[in-house]
Amino acid sequence: MNRSQTTVCESVAAGVRTIKKYPNRRLYDTQTSSYVTLAEIKKLVMAASPMVVVDAKTGEDLTRSILLQIILEEESAGVPMFSEAVLSNIIRFYGHAMQGHMGSYLESHVQSFMDWQSKLTESSPALSPEVWAQFMQWQAPMMHNMFSGLANPSQNVITQMQEQMQKQIQKNTEQLLGVMGLRT
Repeated sequence: MNRSQTTVCESVAAGVRTIKKYPNRRLYDTQTSSYVTLAEIKKLVMAASPMVVVDAKTGEDLTRSILLQIILEEESAGVPMFSEAVLSNIIRFYGHAMQGHMGSYLESHVQSFMDWQSKLTESSPALSPEVWAQFMQWQAPMMHNMFSGLANPSQNVITQMQEQMQKQIQKNTEQLLGVMGLRT
C-alpha cells in the first residue's frame, strides 16, 4: 500500500468523509450515497467538515486537486482573490529553495488571519457589511507588502514580511476598533 492509500485508510478510520472520484469525473459521497458537485464539496469545506477525495479505482488522494479546482472556479467566477502579480510570485517559488518554506508561511499566516477574524466576529457579531468592507480595504496594503518581496527572496525576506504584516495588522485592528467605537 502506498503512502496516499495509507493516508486515505487512516482518514476513513478517523471518521473523515470520503468522496470518490470516478473516471467519468463524477464525485460520489460515500456518507450520503449520492453524487455531489464541486459546489457541494465547497459547502463541506466552508462548514469545516473533514473530508478526503480519492480516486475510486486507485485510492490515490485527490483532495488537493479538487480544492485547487474549486479555487480556480471561484477565481474565474467573480472578484478574484489573487492578483496576477501574487499568482506570478507564487509560481516563482516552485522549484526554488524556499518552496517548502513558502507553503508553510502562507498556511500559518492564513490560519492566523482566520483565527483573528473568527475572534473579531465573535466579539462583534453586529458589524455591518459596510464596516467589514472598509476593514477589508485596509487589508490591501498588508497583502501588497506581504507579497512584494517574493519575486526576489533573500534570507531576510520572511522576517521582513512577518514584521510588516504584524505592524499592518496592529494598525488595522486599532482603526477597526475606532470605527466600532470600542477604542477612543
